[in-house]
Amino acid sequence: MGARIVRPLTGGMTQNTENRQSNHSDRGGMTVVVTGASGRTGSRVAEAVRGAGLTVRAASRADGFDWEDPTTWADTLAGADAAYLMYPSDVGSPDATEGVGALAREAVGLGVRRLVLLSARGEEQARATEEELKSSGADWTVVQASWFAQNFSEGPLVEGLRHGELVFPAGEVTEPFLDVRDIADVVVAALVSGERYVGRTLELTGPRLLSFREAVAEIAGATGSELTYTPVPARAYGEALEGFGVPTQEAAFLVEVFEGLLDGRNSRLTDGVRQVLGREPRGFSDFVRENAAAGVWKV
Repeated sequence: MGARIVRPLTGGMTQNTENRQSNHSDRGGMTVVVTGASGRTGSRVAEAVRGAGLTVRAASRADGFDWEDPTTWADTLAGADAAYLMYPSDVGSPDATEGVGALAREAVGLGVRRLVLLSARGEEQARATEEELKSSGADWTVVQASWFAQNFSEGPLVEGLRHGELVFPAGEVTEPFLDVRDIADVVVAALVSGERYVGRTLELTGPRLLSFREAVAEIAGATGSELTYTPVPARAYGEALEGFGVPTQEAAFLVEVFEGLLDGRNSRLTDGVRQVLGREPRGFSDFVRENAAAGVWKV
């Protein structure tokens, strides 16, 4: 196959390092642990938390936190008031279910009861992870996000676009692409709104439906480049990933996830962003214009 396939994003599709700060900000706000603080959502959540006058405590390996090493969790959680949980691999993986559940229980035991989990809209595999959070005793909120607009501007898919072609197993299905800055704003609103969003699942989408072909066409129009979108079957995509060295079990899991997420189940809009923030979500065209002007897709 002449099409250029790159390894996909996991961990929410669906990370700018921060230095740990003191337990409380000068303005007296809460301290929020932000996992994945150097990633797509975590960096924006950290920025939004600071913008609200709260204190960020980054949770990454650079800061001594490791999802795979529970002995590192207590030092990061102790004395914090809340946490944003973003698992680094797919939220529906068995490792995510086990890790999120264990961390949530430890957080509650340390007095960090307010937890917000980033989950994936329409991903059945993610429900077990959500249930682990809900049963932990935490004051939880689940944010189910649609496909990130930033997956076109950050990460492995960008390489294909810079070389003129996006190969992906999405067929002609439509998706309400969501700007991760809206996720960050919703997370902060959920944290600072008292009990309003405790025990709730928030389903977030962008403001309109686009196929991946249409999304690539918008990027092409904004950049003046010739870009093509080549859909491939999920199983063929998985085989190509194995050829690039992705473990067979991981590739099989991704095929299963893609076959579910990209079957049209998410081809509808929600008003989740407007309900929480009182405004419409950011548009995909605005996202494309901003990133085209910044030269994101130039070789």
